Amino acid sequence: MLDVLIIGAGPIGLACGIEAQKQKLQYQIVEKGLLVNSIYRYPQNMTFFSTSEKLEIGHVPFVSHNPKPTRPEALEYYRRVVMKYQLNLKLYEHVNRIKPEGKTFEIQTDKATYHARNVVMATGFYDHNNRLGVPGDDLEKVHYYYSDPHPYFGQKIVVVGARNSAVDAALECWRKGAEVSMIIRESEISERVKYWVRPDMNNRIKEGSIPAYFNAEISEITQDTVKFKHEGQIQTLPNDFVLAMIGYKPDFKLLQQAGVQLQPDQQMKPVYNPETMESNVKGLYLAGVVCGGLETHKWFIENSRVHARIIMDSISG
Repeated sequence: MLDVLIIGAGPIGLACGIEAQKQKLQYQIVEKGLLVNSIYRYPQNMTFFSTSEKLEIGHVPFVSHNPKPTRPEALEYYRRVVMKYQLNLKLYEHVNRIKPEGKTFEIQTDKATYHARNVVMATGFYDHNNRLGVPGDDLEKVHYYYSDPHPYFGQKIVVVGARNSAVDAALECWRKGAEVSMIIRESEISERVKYWVRPDMNNRIKEGSIPAYFNAEISEITQDTVKFKHEGQIQTLPNDFVLAMIGYKPDFKLLQQAGVQLQPDQQMKPVYNPETMESNVKGLYLAGVVCGGLETHKWFIENSRVHARIIMDSISG
């Protein structure tokens, strides 16, 4: 019988494991993919918005050679954290079911069955992408994740979205030889875009290097075109690839299966007590970005690291 089973091995799941270890709780971390899976799936050349000290967990110094740390540096850092604490961690193990049994839980994965007095869901959101919801959005040319600009060299690409991931992809692909256009539902590039990148993007749009269609919406994708609504008309662009950088969402299915209530009128935010991070299901806690429901911009590593201490203090009493 574990004191706590932690689902998710992102930075916040690791922070929960470290805090459980410090408080001498019997714990296990289970992750369906690889270590810090979301960070691994970021673009290869991505630079974080935050400084390195704001990404630290477990009082392990994060030393970066840059003013803002990069994806490779973050991967190295979190590997080092796991090795330092020798965390009880199982990777590539998918949780299929969380079943309350009185005052405990039975957790079934594709490899084992666990019993725990408490469960922490630190499942993030990056593995569940939003869809365009138009004909052709499942074609092989439509990519919902972006990693590297090289495959798009010499190609006509449409980038959908107006936030950091879309802007980073558009600028990098353009600089590496792609013909880039942007289709944006909003009226401008998001103000949440990194402050040193947003002016760059706006300047490329103003000079015509990257055409941007604002207040526009894709209506259909074919093998060689993209059709979209703009200024009351349907327009067509010749196209080789679509990068749909339109965001991600938590695994609501697992939350609901575990009995966690969601608030449809509150952006599908799960019900929890902010003083303990305990959900409406007694003994089941939430940590990290999953707490925000569809508002995935609310919680980050920087402001949710504290969830680990709050949760383990509640569990240990």
